[in-house]
Amino acid sequence: MTYSNLIEKGAGETEIRAYLVDGDTVPVTMRIPANLRDSAKEAAALRGMSFSAFVRTCIINELVKDGER
Repeated sequence: MTYSNLIEKGAGETEIRAYLVDGDTVPVTMRIPANLRDSAKEAAALRGMSFSAFVRTCIINELVKDGER
């Protein structure tokens, strides 16, 4: 099962979220402006989470939103 398969079959938000959080973790390197990184780190701290958790949450929210279209 892939993300696109879930979207094609009309999976609900819960099923999509479950799929996205399951699986092995992999390292990812990306280049972003320092101001963006610093702002995201501050936003994560205000929510009581790590920068990585904040980024994962943002990505999941976007993918679930896209799946609902």
